[in-house]
Amino acid sequence: MSAATTPPAADRPAPDVPSAAARTPLARLYRRELTDYPPTGRRMAYLAIVVVTTVVLYYMLYIQYAVATSIITHFGMTYRYFIWVSVIGNAVGAFASLVAGLADRWGRANLVVYGLLVAALLVFFGLPNAADKTTYLVLFALVSFIEGIVLVATPALIRDFSPQLGRATAMGYWTMGPVIGSLVVTVVTSNTLDSATWQDELRYSAIAGFVVFVFAIVALRELSPALRDQIMVTLRDRALVEARAKGLDTETLRRGEWRQMMRLDVLGSAFAIAVFLLLYYAAVGNFVVYFSTVFGYSEQRTNALANWYWGANAVALVLVGLVSDRLKVRKPFMIVGAVGSIAVTAAFATRATHLTTSYYTFAWLFVGIGVFSGIAYAPWMASFTETVEKHNPAATAAGLAVWGWTVRIVVAVSAAFIPVLVTSVTPLVEHGAEVKAASAQAAPALAIVDAHPDLFAELDKYTPATTPPALSARAVKEVGAENLAVVQKAGPQLKLLQEYGAKVQKASKDGPGEWRTWWWICVGGQVVFLPFVFVMAGRWSPKKARMDAEAHQLAVDRELTALAAAEE
Repeated sequence: MSAATTPPAADRPAPDVPSAAARTPLARLYRRELTDYPPTGRRMAYLAIVVVTTVVLYYMLYIQYAVATSIITHFGMTYRYFIWVSVIGNAVGAFASLVAGLADRWGRANLVVYGLLVAALLVFFGLPNAADKTTYLVLFALVSFIEGIVLVATPALIRDFSPQLGRATAMGYWTMGPVIGSLVVTVVTSNTLDSATWQDELRYSAIAGFVVFVFAIVALRELSPALRDQIMVTLRDRALVEARAKGLDTETLRRGEWRQMMRLDVLGSAFAIAVFLLLYYAAVGNFVVYFSTVFGYSEQRTNALANWYWGANAVALVLVGLVSDRLKVRKPFMIVGAVGSIAVTAAFATRATHLTTSYYTFAWLFVGIGVFSGIAYAPWMASFTETVEKHNPAATAAGLAVWGWTVRIVVAVSAAFIPVLVTSVTPLVEHGAEVKAASAQAAPALAIVDAHPDLFAELDKYTPATTPPALSARAVKEVGAENLAVVQKAGPQLKLLQEYGAKVQKASKDGPGEWRTWWWICVGGQVVFLPFVFVMAGRWSPKKARMDAEAHQLAVDRELTALAAAEE
């Protein structure tokens, strides 16, 4: 926990920001700056709007993965093409995050509010009505661009409205955005997919986006630059922060903000959390494919299974945030969460090749992974923003932009790499279902063919019209006219099995082992996370952190006394 404070700038007039009361109703829709730090009730309302906005945005973003197999079938995509939809979307989102780094200059609230509206319009009208797979890819890239911006702007707002000694709790709630968004996806789809199309599922998410937009456009506000460009350790700093804001030169504070973020504790920490979350990305983007191709689960069953992960993670994020703020430390929680997550993810990886593993075994493993990753992540988000503040509190959005860019690049690279490593996925996704159906339909014909392999190998050299009479007579004699008719009727299915059957069979055999390799790579990413905990801001000892907080409060009291004396 940083005990540092921002020194007063040279005395100069405060920026000319109209008060909320002086603005017209229309101006309030785009002029959202607060000149005073809001009281607790309003502050909590703003935080709640940001969290709910994040939830629905990720609901709209992640819904496509829950209905992945339906989208692939509808557009006649290859599995590799669908993966590249995700890769391109994340790459676009990465660079959108850098654009959002300018939120320190532009503000945050409008990016969030109007970004939500654009995303909802794209998901409701665009994606479900896409004419072809190329149009779908372009539209999804636009949705991802919006997500990349909001990924930076929303935690920046959370940071602004949460002092350091309440930051882990606030960030725990913010992190519930992607997690609860994922949970909403799986809950809705697991209960509606039997009566809804994939287009319906996308529109459901967009309707939620429109509803939240109505609240956000009216109610969401943000701090003025002079207020947000300072470090606030506790709510008791409010009077001092407001007093300093009257003479703060925010333009000077923001000079060199990007250069100040090019440090190991910022760049290294951003990379560390990005690879720590490799399993999370796979859960969002690949669980439906993994469990359908390896264990034969339907989309609904897989989404119901994922509910265990998201639910446990959401609860852990909030509870550990509260405890971290109470003890005033972050690093011990990050270590405990990472070590626990490594252990449970390794146990999950060992079950990847065991096709007899039960649904509830996976469910409890996902509960463990969700809990431990939550223990690590909420304190990490708090510590990362505090690490950025240590260098320059006016560069919060720039620091979060570095984090957002890093996360999205790692997501894009990992998404592109999975089909290269897990080669079994492509034949299973593209032809697994039809091969299975063909095998069932052609079972009687296959039995006949398998009983006379040499004869049918000879017959395969000819079409029915060009088959030599002697060979036809031999076939009737050995197999019987009725059985020959059965084989001829199953001709399309037999042809499909001949073309894809061996590939699908090999993929079914290789798939579990290939996925296991990827799960071990996810474990490796969690191991990489551990050493970077040591370079971040914050104490290890609750006792020393408490002493820092007490010293900070004494310094604040002295400065307020000095300011009051200067005004007399």
